Amino acid sequence: MTAKGKIIIIVAPSGTGKSTLIKQLKEEFRELHWSVSFTTRPVRPGEVDGKHYFFISKEEFLKKKNQGDFIEWAEVHGNYYGTSLGFVESKINHGFSILFDLDVQGADNMKKHFGDEAHVIFIAPPSLAELEKRLRDRGTETEDVIQVRLSNAKSEIQRKDDYDYCVINDELEHAYVDLKKIVKGLLEN
Repeated sequence: MTAKGKIIIIVAPSGTGKSTLIKQLKEEFRELHWSVSFTTRPVRPGEVDGKHYFFISKEEFLKKKNQGDFIEWAEVHGNYYGTSLGFVESKINHGFSILFDLDVQGADNMKKHFGDEAHVIFIAPPSLAELEKRLRDRGTETEDVIQVRLSNAKSEIQRKDDYDYCVINDELEHAYVDLKKIVKGLLEN
């Protein structure tokens, strides 16, 4: 019988370097499968259905949601996103480990459904002041967006000890070493 795959979830406030850290994990740990979510948003150039997302209509999404097909789902800027229970269970039952990039609510729902099988790693900034500096240095958001992200970050950071692991991203290379150690340990057990 095949050993069950692992569920590894990365959670972090915007601006903590989560996307960069996840990209490094995906490059180094080729055995990790990326969680492919369902979405109603349009396909962007270069995206492939089934690889980046499963692209479906709003009607199809709502039907799946009402049937209880999603472990977690959210509406973001008028588009729906959801993680399929069937997709996750099929992958882990066939021995594949899955990497997720979720928000706090999504991680909570995964924990609620999978319990200790879901391993949540919180990526935290060294401080709110540093997070604000990083968001401003990006130069991509308006002042209103920065304030919303900072407000969300404050409440998310208060939850950092609720999860299985916490990595402080004070310096990207050190944070990656810490994150890599955690993921390697999870995959070896």
